[in-house]
Amino acid sequence: MIKIIAVLCSLASPSNCHEQLVTSSDFAQVSVQSCLMGAPQLADWMNQHPAERLAAWRCVIGQQNGRGI
Repeated sequence: MIKIIAVLCSLASPSNCHEQLVTSSDFAQVSVQSCLMGAPQLADWMNQHPAERLAAWRCVIGQQNGRGI
């Protein structure tokens, strides 16, 4: 499983940032290469959330425990 986790900041309050699971390979075609290059899924997701700015993203391979993402 490959997950794309974005760090998003509010445009109204730029210091207000949070992590958000954008997609995982369980629900979409996400390859390691597309994830590392900025995954088209990330761009699609950002188009649907215009009130937030993408500050960073990371790819997580396998199950992630501890943070609930």
